[in-house]
This record gives sequence, structure tokens and C-alpha cells, in this order.
Amino acid sequence: MSYRKLVIGLALGACALVAPAFAQQVTRIVVPFAAGGGTDQYCRILAQELNKQGLNVIIENKPGASGILAADYVARAKPDGQTVLVSSLGTLANNSVLYDKLPYDPAKDFAAVTQIAYQPAIVVGRTDLPYKNIKEMVAYAKQNPGKINRGSPGAAILTNLAPIAFEKEQGFSTLHIPFNGDAPALQALLGNQIDIHGTSITGSLPYVKAGKLRVLGVMDSKRLPQVPEAPTFKEQGFDMEATLWYSLSVPAGTPRPAIERLNKAVNQVIADPDFVARARAIGMEPRGGTPEELDKFIKAEADRWLPVLRGLNLPKQSH
Repeated sequence: MSYRKLVIGLALGACALVAPAFAQQVTRIVVPFAAGGGTDQYCRILAQELNKQGLNVIIENKPGASGILAADYVARAKPDGQTVLVSSLGTLANNSVLYDKLPYDPAKDFAAVTQIAYQPAIVVGRTDLPYKNIKEMVAYAKQNPGKINRGSPGAAILTNLAPIAFEKEQGFSTLHIPFNGDAPALQALLGNQIDIHGTSITGSLPYVKAGKLRVLGVMDSKRLPQVPEAPTFKEQGFDMEATLWYSLSVPAGTPRPAIERLNKAVNQVIADPDFVARARAIGMEPRGGTPEELDKFIKAEADRWLPVLRGLNLPKQSH
């Protein structure tokens, strides 16, 4: 065999080895919550569909410190589009107010990919209350100051911030009782320890379906498909919308073609009617868009909710 043929043969062999390796590159979607929750469930069915497109996606859970561990992990990752953060208002805005120091810069360390889903904030209440919706609750609260105990999954979470903003706007107040998460707050509600609770439909849906809790109002422009009988705030005369949203972000410096490939694949999946039905079954509403639309949305959400959060004067935390 000639030297030239030997070199060509070695080169072709090397390409044959490299091509499968490149095709098998893994895209890690990093979820800042424990496995089994609503966001994790949603991301796993999203990953399943992306894998059908040949993307080789896996879910990596990194819970802890209000999403700081996951966000810092992704911020430090190689900017090649293979490590992706499931981002939210907390990781991209609220943490900058809640913590004395962050190991990442929410504004500079990430590049937007796309929104993936949202959940309207809702208010649920016991079925034995003297009010059956938000309009009746507001009237009751004004006539009976200090009589309503309101739970939340935590002081800095949107499902507390939105009710606070609403109460200030309408000129009444409730007694806020924060819990360490949604599950214990719902149990307190079922146990008659609190009257109402700010939450999303994911955790509360089984109790609503069983007739143990009632959705008093939905903070969205339309009713929830899971509980179509529950009225929106707007239907009851209140211009109030607030959503728990989830998006995908990659490390700053990720090449635009890599962002666009992921954006296109995700938006294709979440537009599929079968996927939408699976998402709604766990209380999620798919929503996509361009990176530019996501950047604009994040800024608008931060401008809206950070002043409310600062108004709580919560002590700074250390992670």
C-alpha cells in the first residue's frame, strides 16, 4: 500500500470515529428542582419529544438554594449549546434581591433560547368559606378586616407577590402565613389552618377535582382547561394577570446557530397538539417564542415584580 493511500485510509477511519461521537453529543437540560415535581415532569416529556428529533437530550436535576446551584452550574458550563438551564423569574431576577451575593450574574451570564411553559397563579380556598370567588372574597375582606388567613409557598414566590400586589391595588389585606413549599401549605388549607392559598393548578388540582378545594380565581387572560368552571380575575372585574413561567437559557457566548437549532426544535415540539394535551394534563401551558421575545419578556417581568419583592423588606440570605 502506498503512503498516500495509507494516509487517506487513516483519515477516513478517523472521520468514521468522530462522526458517531459528534452525533451522540448529549444536551443536558438542567432543572433547578427535585425530580417528580411539575416542572421536572414537563421537562421530561419535552426531552422525550426532542429525543425523537435526534437531539439526545437528558434531564439533570440540580435542586437547592432557590435555583442558584443549577444557574451557577450552567453559567460556568462550556458555551456550546449542550448545557441548558430551565430558568424562571427566580433565577433570572428575584434571587438578585433575595441574596446578598450571587455566584452568577443573571443579566450577563446567560443567553435566551425560548420560553417553554407557564402556569397562571391562582387562589384556592376551602369549600366551606362564606365566599365562592375572588369578587366575593374582596367584599368579605373589606367588611371583615383581619379575618382571612392566606398561605403561600414562600414569601418571595410569585404566588405570594401577586396576591400582595392585588391586595394593595384593591385596598384590603389578608394575614400572610408563608410555608416551606406548596405541599405543606395545601395540607394546612385542607386542615382548616388557613383560609385561602396562592398556588398553581399542578399541586391543587387533585383536591379541586375531589371537591375539597375551590379555585376562587385564575390570574390569566383565559380560564384553565383543567378547571373550566373557575373564573378568571378579569371576568370578576379585576385586571390582574400573573404567571409562573419557565424558559431555556444557555451560557453567554453560546453561538447563535446553536441557540437557533435548539429554539427551532423546542418550538416545533410544543406546538404539537398531542404534546399540548400531555402538558395540560399536569397543569402546564406550553408557550414558545424567539430569544428576542424571551429577553423582552424577562425584562418586563423583572420590572413588574422586583419592586413588589423589594417592598417586602426581606432580610438578605446567604446561599
